[in-house]
Amino acid sequence: MSSFLTKTIERARAANKHIVLPEGSDPRTWEAAKLVVEKGIAGITVLASPDQVPADFAAPGVQILDPATADCTEELADALFELRQAKGMTREQAADTILDPLYFGVMMVKTGKADGAVAGAVNATSAVLRAALQILKTAPGTKLVSSYFIMDVPYCEYGENGVFLYSDCGLVENPDAEMLSEIAISSAGSFEALVGKEAQVAMLSYSTYGSAKSLLTEKVVEATALAREKRPDIKLDGELQLDAAIVEAIGKSKAPESTVAGKANVLIFPDLNSGNIAYKLTERLAKAEAYGPITQGIGGPVNDLSRGCSVDDIVGVVAITAVQAAG
Repeated sequence: MSSFLTKTIERARAANKHIVLPEGSDPRTWEAAKLVVEKGIAGITVLASPDQVPADFAAPGVQILDPATADCTEELADALFELRQAKGMTREQAADTILDPLYFGVMMVKTGKADGAVAGAVNATSAVLRAALQILKTAPGTKLVSSYFIMDVPYCEYGENGVFLYSDCGLVENPDAEMLSEIAISSAGSFEALVGKEAQVAMLSYSTYGSAKSLLTEKVVEATALAREKRPDIKLDGELQLDAAIVEAIGKSKAPESTVAGKANVLIFPDLNSGNIAYKLTERLAKAEAYGPITQGIGGPVNDLSRGCSVDDIVGVVAITAVQAAG
């Protein structure tokens, strides 16, 4: 187990939070729920109909709720109606919608019956985020929902002892300069909240300090200026090439006046193409552990899984979600 995950699990145990897993139709959910409870990482509720519960499932600490028959279903439907009636939702539609485990789970977070939700092993990212944004909306002071991966690279001298935050690698396809600045600001906060160290944010490009000029590089230059204007307290610099961002000697050579070059632990990619390729390349070639995609900017801890996730991936994201819920 990576040092990052070990520390995250310790923090999750101390936080004593309760996480809902809406995807009781998937066997991985049940295995993960049992492990989370056995390891004391968090309390767990799994949403499932009776026929979805494995016959041999035995984990007394796991709460099982069927949205069709749960005692709180009507209460959650009423709360959903109050929340969405201005958007045209009728009470009858709310009663139908709450039977969807995703909406049921996110409403549990909204009403305080759970501290966070983790889904995506079965459902597409768009479905998970639709429920989260309709109910929880964006976090106060946040203009954009984005995602990130925590990358834990073994035997690595760069970043925070091999730990990096990569963003955005899973959600915002082609951010403009304004959006890229928001991703950078959110990512700095996410890194500090999860890793517990000061963020050093690099706005990545194929250019360092004007070594090349194009519409692509100018977007990163503008995003850097916008992020600095909004949050001058964040250590953030760009545009920087990857080697200048993380290798101290190269950072000093290419950007000697930068306070971030050579020290970056938060890497902001200019688009989803580069971010997604980078995290998968790091995971495979550097044998890094990749935790995510973790969402940021939502008004409550709801996280998306890859549909190819493992049981251990679910356990890790549950721990991260519990830490997020602890603030």
